[in-house]
Amino acid sequence: MRAFEIQEFGIDKLALVERDKPVTGPGQALVRMTAASLNFRDYMMVGGVYNPRLKRPVVPLSDGVGVVEETGEGVTRVKKGDRVAGCFFQKWIEGPPTREKANSALGGAINGVACEYMVFSEEGLVHAPASLSDEEAAALPCAAVTAWHALFGHAGHTPGDTVLLQGTGGVSIFALQFALLAGLRTIITSSSDEKLAHAKRLGAHETINYKTTPNWDEAARKLAAGEGVDHVIEVGGSDTLARSMKALRTHGAISVIGVLSGAEAAITPVSVLASSARIQGIYVGSRNMFEQMNRAIEFHKIKPVIDKTFEWTYLKEALRYMESQQHFGKICLKFS
Repeated sequence: MRAFEIQEFGIDKLALVERDKPVTGPGQALVRMTAASLNFRDYMMVGGVYNPRLKRPVVPLSDGVGVVEETGEGVTRVKKGDRVAGCFFQKWIEGPPTREKANSALGGAINGVACEYMVFSEEGLVHAPASLSDEEAAALPCAAVTAWHALFGHAGHTPGDTVLLQGTGGVSIFALQFALLAGLRTIITSSSDEKLAHAKRLGAHETINYKTTPNWDEAARKLAAGEGVDHVIEVGGSDTLARSMKALRTHGAISVIGVLSGAEAAITPVSVLASSARIQGIYVGSRNMFEQMNRAIEFHKIKPVIDKTFEWTYLKEALRYMESQQHFGKICLKFS
């Protein structure tokens, strides 16, 4: 079978290689991959930024969907012909995260889904929502579960609360869709008026262009009746976290998800104490969260926002497109 490998760091150094088709063992399922999607983590992983000590060679990408071709002894969760998605963390089934669970992340700690066939533990699979295409379902495992976890895992929302969303990438757009389901008021930021207009069409209540409004934290605070927002989906990192704190109401929540602008912190213990802020790191989520989210997606007929789809062998081009930051929502790959 064909697979991509990170042998050396760099997009242009990704290698498309031949590997042996994997064989199922007890408790495992062989899946023929049909679609995958990209996350910023994948871009950083390939570039050597996410984990410079990454053990190589490794197959990249965490998010994929496929069809079960055969099952090993004792498998009961899935059967031949089922359309399934792999969980980002293969061993995080329920409960809080642990080091052991974190060491089962696809496309990093273990081989990912940029391959034609993959063997999963049956415990690391969920059934893909029937209402979604392969590409739409492939958009879910990391970005959508992360957004679901951030909104409903810790923040304790009630309808009418205000959520500030940063940017228009996969996590933020899923968070916009889920927040609207819960009756939350949404403010979304971007440097592109075109992208903000698209977010408005999806239902965003308020938008802020952070290029033309550099003090976007003050603007968000004013839009939240001057008291500050209830919750920030923080994907920016060091360039945005301090402003997120200023946009937050007293005892509000910040879900720290990404480090798009770097990982050097710019907040002080004093600012956290003074605001009684609740800051929670969100690293994707469990299989239980994935399944809860899928039920909501099916019931409410939510459609993931797909910006562009590439043939999977054009992975390098897809990563370059992500690098350009032109996308709105998810970038997907299709296995023909």
